[in-house]
Amino acid sequence: QLQLVESGGGSVQPGGSLRLSCAASGVTLDTYSIGWFRQAPGKEREAVSCISSKGDNTNYIDSVKGRFTISRDNAKNMVYLQMNSLKPDDTAIYYCAAAGPPLHPMCIMMNVGYADWGQGTQVTVSS
Repeated sequence: QLQLVESGGGSVQPGGSLRLSCAASGVTLDTYSIGWFRQAPGKEREAVSCISSKGDNTNYIDSVKGRFTISRDNAKNMVYLQMNSLKPDDTAIYYCAAAGPPLHPMCIMMNVGYADWGQGTQVTVSS
């Protein structure tokens, strides 16, 4: 059974950077599309970025384009979210989620289709 564990969160000042990692165990990730989501206090969970199973398709919400980069290393069963130029509005709990066959060739920017979720990692951007 697929298990996902996020890491890399923390507290940074505006303009800082963090690299989130999503480690998978139980299965190989090369047949799973991965999404990064976030949920801030009092707000609904939103999709931040996604990457298809082969890494050939990625997408981002407008508010993070040019600042965040998603990548994956299927040989290591890892997915990453590099976050640069962080803003206070990026403060949230960040989750990674996996969508298996037949959705895995796609990059899905919504909650639908993701069957497996990690426990989340807190990101706080504050001066």
